[in-house]
Amino acid sequence: MAKKKLGIMLSTPPSHPHVKTVIRLVEEALRTDVEVYLYLIDEGVKNVQDAQFLRLAREGMRLNVCAYGCQRHRVPMDGYGQEVTFCGLVVLSNMVTGCDQFVAFN
Repeated sequence: MAKKKLGIMLSTPPSHPHVKTVIRLVEEALRTDVEVYLYLIDEGVKNVQDAQFLRLAREGMRLNVCAYGCQRHRVPMDGYGQEVTFCGLVVLSNMVTGCDQFVAFN
């Protein structure tokens, strides 16, 4: 039986309360053997520098970050391992259609 897939989009900066909610949601989903795909967009790209998101990526979460958003918000895109994928909106579109559940935190 295939694992359930959860897609999450986060567009808020690190100071927003949604960040803690997303971290807890991802931790719980990974704990229950759900595949998690996170897409950081708009000011959410600033969260790529958060050690908690990098830890979750090493634990199995697929971390996708909008490359255009990084350029716009001057977030560096180098120095990350293979656990971070910088990409475009096609990946977000595929997440929306390919996941069993999709939630957006704006």
